[in-house]
Amino acid sequence: MKKLLIAAMMMAGLAACSQEAKQQTQEAASAVASDANAAASEAKDAAADAKDVAEKAVSDVKDAAADAKASADKAVSDAKENADKALSNAAEATGKAVEEAAKDAKNAAKDALNKAADATQDAADKMKDAAK
Repeated sequence: MKKLLIAAMMMAGLAACSQEAKQQTQEAASAVASDANAAASEAKDAAADAKDVAEKAVSDVKDAAADAKASADKAVSDAKENADKALSNAAEATGKAVEEAAKDAKNAAKDALNKAADATQDAADKMKDAAK
């Protein structure tokens, strides 16, 4: 009877431990997702800033075109190329930031799940040992 009572108490402890591990895993995944969203938002803001800078450069070149048609044509061409490069670089940076954030989130969730599995296995092993 005592062994049955001890086993029941250990089962309750294991269930509580499993629940705690599950909760910690969920909290960790939520925190990582929040960090990923923040990183994506920052990357988006950086891309918007780069776009504003590129658009201002194009505007400045158009103003200069009124003064000298020949040099303005060259300046507009150069500004368009620079704007395209800036937008391309901003898009690439945003994509890389999102990919890195997703990888980090995936790795953190995987680590949390592995830790929860290890904790559950340890608890189960201890329960087996106690039942002997």
